[in-house]
Amino acid sequence: MNYYFNKTLAGSNFEEAVQQVTDELKKEGFGVLTEIDVRDTLKKKIDVDFKKYKILGACNPHFAHKALQSEDKIGVFLPCNVVVEEHENGEIEVSAVDPIASMAAAKNKSLEGIATEVQQKLKRVIDNLQ
Repeated sequence: MNYYFNKTLAGSNFEEAVQQVTDELKKEGFGVLTEIDVRDTLKKKIDVDFKKYKILGACNPHFAHKALQSEDKIGVFLPCNVVVEEHENGEIEVSAVDPIASMAAAKNKSLEGIATEVQQKLKRVIDNLQ
């Protein structure tokens, strides 16, 4: 089982892609709780140059609440991470965690329906990117 799904965007710059992902997440009921600029962090912490790479910690409060009610330690898998990265050739790739793959580790049947619904929403986010 693959643990993510992704899409390469045509003709988009990095910051536009981050904004587009944020907008599409909002349409599906997600907010971005965290934004980690990996490039900036690696430069500051260990003086390494790295490509443009942001991790967006997306959360849909309704589904997070349902998941936490089913499994109180499921918070270790929250929020759902979405990565925006720029490759050497200038292409922008967006990847989202597959919640079915991550929540399967909990081995809690009551999470299956929640994970499926969240997966469908995240797939729509990725599919709607241009």
